[in-house]
Amino acid sequence: MRRVVRQSKFRHVFGQAVKNDQCYDDIRVSRVTWDSSFCAVNPRFVAIIIEASGGGAFLVLPLHKTGRIDKSYPTVCGHTGPVLDIDWCPHNDQVIASGSEDCTVMVSCDNVIIIWNVGTGEALINLDDMHSDMIYNVSWNRNGSLICTASKDKKVRVIDPRKQEVVAEKEKAHEGARPMRAIFLADGNVFTTGFSRMSERQLALWNPKNMQEPIALHEMDTSNGVLLPFYDPDTSIIYLCGKGDSSIRYFEITDESPYVHYLNTFSSKEPQRGMGYMPKRGLDVNKCEIARFFKLHERKCEPIIMTVPRKSDLFQDDLYPDTAGPEAALEAEEWFEGKNADPILISLKHGYIPGKNRDLKVVKKNILDSKPTANKKCDLINVPKKAAETASVQNDAKLDEILKEIKSIKDTICNQDERISKLEQQMAKMAA
Repeated sequence: MRRVVRQSKFRHVFGQAVKNDQCYDDIRVSRVTWDSSFCAVNPRFVAIIIEASGGGAFLVLPLHKTGRIDKSYPTVCGHTGPVLDIDWCPHNDQVIASGSEDCTVMVSCDNVIIIWNVGTGEALINLDDMHSDMIYNVSWNRNGSLICTASKDKKVRVIDPRKQEVVAEKEKAHEGARPMRAIFLADGNVFTTGFSRMSERQLALWNPKNMQEPIALHEMDTSNGVLLPFYDPDTSIIYLCGKGDSSIRYFEITDESPYVHYLNTFSSKEPQRGMGYMPKRGLDVNKCEIARFFKLHERKCEPIIMTVPRKSDLFQDDLYPDTAGPEAALEAEEWFEGKNADPILISLKHGYIPGKNRDLKVVKKNILDSKPTANKKCDLINVPKKAAETASVQNDAKLDEILKEIKSIKDTICNQDERISKLEQQMAKMAA
């Protein structure tokens, strides 16, 4: 794969770590052995999962707050188990979601995929019978009509979530036992990383319309680190960051054989414990920056800048086609009704100027209020029958469990009261 030499404006992309005073120091990065990136970035903040006693927590830092981070700096707490993954809302830079081992957000522990209306906190769709084993990751396609998943059962599935059916799947996409990753590309193809039967790291490209054989399959090396793919749909570049590696490898995806073209490798001395990836709108276009990573060390977060060398100071149109902006193309109700939409694009010609964050329409409903509303159609949109029935069964089961526990505690108290009474009588007799 490396022997292929072809013309590309990205052949000379180079990575550069920033100076020490531009890093985020003295951070206790989480030691949990979960194969996620542990870091999430947007144009305003960097969030990092950290070690925390008595539960899980993560740190949220403004991008400008570099240097040593005080140990008393506030953290986001509330989980009773370790935080496993975090991600920023693409439409509001002030909103972040977290998934924890305590299952307050279900992540890969019950083999269920739930699509939520974040504003109302309701489950729109519950895909509970499609995966027989742990789900490693889920990725949306460009217009929101499909998702693809990678699972511990070695299958890659392409799912229509609204029809609740698997439209394509590949058994043993990678035959190794280590975790896989699968992501949708802008052209509708699926890119995967995984391991061969001989524990060699692999990358592959698949056409969902025919998954019998991959479009391309390449073997990399024999490291144990899971390859985390970060994809730029504007330039068709995929960056592969292996957990425990000290390098970032990047490839260009084209419609010419061998389809996945090796570009270059950024190498450093220290291994990475996790990696954050800046959205395109957060980059410095005046410096021809096409990607920025936030590499997690044991006690430090280090930005790494990827740049295309250009002599001109003018805006480079070919490097910065219009990119996805923060405005949402659809509301949750519109999507559930069957609408699809590509991202709303913005120009970076004059740099990204953050506007007002879109309002997150949070509606907290009273779950005890079972009276039917006048707008039955809205009910059908927000709470599909299957999800509502599932929630009802779960609530009934939980209620029974609580009642049994209350009865058990009451019985224990009665028994203890009787025991105390008998002991007091014995003491009274002894005293007499």
